[in-house]
Amino acid sequence: MPDGLLRHRVLFFGGKGGVGKTTLAAAISLIAAQRDDRTLLVSTDPAHSTSDMLELELGPEPRKVSGSLWAMEIDPTREADRYIDEVKARVASLTAPRLVGEVERQIDIARVSPGAEEAALFDRFTRLLDELGRSYDRLVFDTAPLGHTLRLLALPEQLTLWMRGLIGRRKKVNALHRMWRKVAGAAAGDEASHDDPVLAALEERKTRFERTRAVLTDPTRSAFVFVLTPERLPLLETQRAVAVLERHRIPLGGIVVNQIALDSSGDQDQWLESIGAAFRRYPRYDVPRFRRDVYGLNALHELGNAIHRMESAAVPPSRG
Repeated sequence: MPDGLLRHRVLFFGGKGGVGKTTLAAAISLIAAQRDDRTLLVSTDPAHSTSDMLELELGPEPRKVSGSLWAMEIDPTREADRYIDEVKARVASLTAPRLVGEVERQIDIARVSPGAEEAALFDRFTRLLDELGRSYDRLVFDTAPLGHTLRLLALPEQLTLWMRGLIGRRKKVNALHRMWRKVAGAAAGDEASHDDPVLAALEERKTRFERTRAVLTDPTRSAFVFVLTPERLPLLETQRAVAVLERHRIPLGGIVVNQIALDSSGDQDQWLESIGAAFRRYPRYDVPRFRRDVYGLNALHELGNAIHRMESAAVPPSRG
């Protein structure tokens, strides 16, 4: 599994709550760091289980774990508040003083609207991607529950289109303003000597969103990894999620079936067979159930060694 997945510089681990995605994301990050890849493990899960997993207090800024491994936890609510404060400060510098109060009121309304936290997370995510190749060689994301994550991954396409629309409207406003100056002459006042800062900000964000979408949809650079257990509900939820990723052209790096009991039962065999049939086009990696909870670097090392041993047993994708 490491060699198959670590050819991607950006990895997302997702799945239904309780299937072990945090554990596997941490173990893969540790394996990457042991190869001297500067690796940043990023948790966007509000449960903050990455801190518990690493036995280290994490926050919104990267903290060194060991060697070439760093980790951080992003709280969606705090990130949205921080993002809104930044937007207010930026708008205040570009808006006439008499309009600032009303503009800030509209921004506060937007803060409590659906999707505000996902938009703030996405903005932070785009900035982390900009650090790839500079501060870090690899980014591994331990994502929030599937519904939130799928909305987040759908944002690059949506926001890029929205930003293009805003830029088009801003250019029309500027064109009308120039026409007004030609007609009104001196009555229109002195023309500003600098470029439009609003248009420049929109263009910068559009470029960043397009760059992010290019990374997310490039199978040579990024991949989503679904973690599930051999049970009915994780299987059904993963099937729905895979369909969403395919629709948005986000590459799927593989299916990890976690917590497989060594003393196989009839029910487990049934669900393993169903998983194999449902995801036969993708590589599948089977991870055995450990006899104790996995937390701390020593246990993650042990899990990493088990993953290495299982690599040759990975089930290749079927072309049928």
